Amino acid sequence: MTTRKIIPITTEGSGSKNQSDCSEAEPFALMVLGDSMVPEFDEGDVVIIEAGGLATAGSYILAFHNEEYIFRQLAQREAGWCLHALNERYPDVPIADLSVVKGIITQKSRPGKRSASKSYSS
Repeated sequence: MTTRKIIPITTEGSGSKNQSDCSEAEPFALMVLGDSMVPEFDEGDVVIIEAGGLATAGSYILAFHNEEYIFRQLAQREAGWCLHALNERYPDVPIADLSVVKGIITQKSRPGKRSASKSYSS
């Protein structure tokens, strides 16, 4: 039986006592650009990101790395965690820790095509 490590995702200030701004926990949508996540995600797909989800190895995530946001799959290797592109033309990106993870992709859809929707869960 494989054990999956669960990593809680928190946003900056999530432990603060000021709860008047609930927008940090709201899901948001982004459009996929490029081909790094082909064949599962095509350019133009819209993904829904949950900022307060739980990441596991294999989760599709939004990360902030090298001063930019990047969409990848979270992978655990012998050397530690990395950001994995599904397109083999892109190398894995090792990360020092999981603080780079900013959200979990929970759903994708292709604009104009309801049958192209798909949900993801950790």
